[in-house]
Amino acid sequence: MKVLVTGGAGMVGSHVAEYYAKRGDEVVVLDNLMRSMLFGFDRESVEYNWRWLQQYPNVRRVLGDVRVDKDVVSALGDGVDAVIHAAGQPGVPLSVRIPKEDFSINAYGTLNMLEHTRQICPDAAFVYCSTNKVYGENVDRITLNELDNRYTYFRSAGVAEDMPIDQTGHTPYGASKYVGDIYVQEYAKIYGMKTAVFRMSCIYGTRQFGFEDQGWVAWFIFAMLASGRINIYGDGKQVRDMLYVDDVVQAYDAFIQSDIQAGVWNIGGGMNNTTSLVEFIAFLESELGQTAELTFCPWRPSDQKVYITDVAKVSKDLSWSPRIQPHEGYRRLIAWARRHLDE
Repeated sequence: MKVLVTGGAGMVGSHVAEYYAKRGDEVVVLDNLMRSMLFGFDRESVEYNWRWLQQYPNVRRVLGDVRVDKDVVSALGDGVDAVIHAAGQPGVPLSVRIPKEDFSINAYGTLNMLEHTRQICPDAAFVYCSTNKVYGENVDRITLNELDNRYTYFRSAGVAEDMPIDQTGHTPYGASKYVGDIYVQEYAKIYGMKTAVFRMSCIYGTRQFGFEDQGWVAWFIFAMLASGRINIYGDGKQVRDMLYVDDVVQAYDAFIQSDIQAGVWNIGGGMNNTTSLVEFIAFLESELGQTAELTFCPWRPSDQKVYITDVAKVSKDLSWSPRIQPHEGYRRLIAWARRHLDE
């Protein structure tokens, strides 16, 4: 099989590339290595993953942009069997500051990938890495209980795929990913392409370069190892369900190998794999034997107090379930961060 991974130098993309490379498939990785520049970071980040992928002789790297026709055509070549579209502008606060760039990358970039795939290899499976932010503030309509260290849903099994996604606040990031999400669905309906939309919750793992604006799990770990100083936006009781990156890759491949023509799935750790920010920091304090220095800041726009995925549909349709428990995943990322603290 031949697989194209956009955003292949990112955390999710590099794990997708690794999975197929180790399986012996032909892999093409397309990335513009813009992550550090977008977030105003003066050091390299995903460049590490870009170089790391060199170890696989069956991985071809294309330095390019999903918005640029010639780059996409070069990456697709004579055609591929599957496209995993992981490229994107992933920062919510950043999208508020640069909404036009955010739209260009997330919305137009997705349309450009879909159209070139349709023209060159219309039978290829197309996997879109969407986000829970497409539901926006509708998530906040779920009644919550407030406990000492977290909020919890009151009589809810989590967010299912039938939750409305319009008539609510999203932030530009949520809106641009929503556009891509709808286009992926439309290309299945009108052009008959095999497509999957995975609306992802908190995906984390090794080779994750977190910034304060995005990738909070890695950001907290690196901050604790470096100085112990962490800014908390809100009260720290906000909860997310946690999914280790290897598990989400398994779901992508389950769809690609399936007979399902098209689908939309919420994917995350589910009710059994959750943490609040302050609970996660308490775990790090215990694990690392040090105390965090916390500064509490105002809530960010449209920050969901709780987002927990109802994984019933993805589990049933793709015979999938999370395998890696959060504490195991956290420890893998801590060990990796220790080795790369100064990079």
